[in-house]
Amino acid sequence: MERTIDLNCDIGESYGAWSMGDDDALLDVVSSANVACGFHAGDPSIIDATVRAAAERGVAIGAHPSYPDLAGFGRRSMNLSPQDVESAVLYQIAALAGVARANGAALHHVKPHGALYNDAARNAQLAEAIARAIARFDTTLLLVGLPDSALIAAGKAAGLRTAGEGFCDRAYEPDGSLRSRLRDGAVFTDPEQAAHQAVLLARSERVKTLCIHGDTPGAPRIALAVCAALRDAGFALARVA
Repeated sequence: MERTIDLNCDIGESYGAWSMGDDDALLDVVSSANVACGFHAGDPSIIDATVRAAAERGVAIGAHPSYPDLAGFGRRSMNLSPQDVESAVLYQIAALAGVARANGAALHHVKPHGALYNDAARNAQLAEAIARAIARFDTTLLLVGLPDSALIAAGKAAGLRTAGEGFCDRAYEPDGSLRSRLRDGAVFTDPEQAAHQAVLLARSERVKTLCIHGDTPGAPRIALAVCAALRDAGFALARVA
C-alpha cells in the first residue's frame, strides 16, 4: 500500500524590490506552502500573488507567522511577552486567511517561522501563546512544528490538529533540534544529501510533513530530487488531512 507524506515549502519571502527564491518552481512540486505574513518578509502584493499562485495549483496554503523582525528575517529571538506573541500571531494568521479567502481558497495550517519556531519548540509559555492564537481564530487549522516539541504539545492541549515536521535541507543536533545557521553544515544545498535525509525522515512515524526552505540555494532542484527519492521509496505527496 502506497504511503503518503506532505512536502511543504516556506515561500512568499520577497519584499518590495528585494527578490527571494523561485516560488513558482517550488509550487509546481510541493503539496503545501507556508506563506510569509509580512512580519519577517512578504509585502501585500507578494502575499496576494503567492496565495493566488498556490491556490491555482491546489497547494495547501498555510500562514508562516514570525516575530516582528523584518531586518533580521525573523531569525532573531525577541523578548516579547506571551500576550504580545499571541496578538502578533493572531494578526498574521487573520491577514493571511483573509487574502486566501479573497482568492477563493481557505487557510489549511499554521507554521511559525525562524526564531519563533525554534523558541516555541523549547519554551512552553511561548508555545501556548501561539496555540491560543490559532485556536482563537480557527480550531480546525493544523499546527506544524518539530516532533515531540513544546509547540506540538501546546497545540494538542489547545485541541488543535498537529503535524510533526522534518527538514530536508537542514542538519540536526543529536537531541533532535535544528543546528544553528551560524554553524558550518547547518544547511544542505546538495540535492542528493537532502533527498536522502527526506526519505529517512518520511519513514519516521513522528513526521507527517517535510520542509524545503525557499531561500536555500537551489531549492527547486532540491525539491525535485526529494520528490524523486520519495517516489522511489514508495511515498506519494499529499497534504496532511
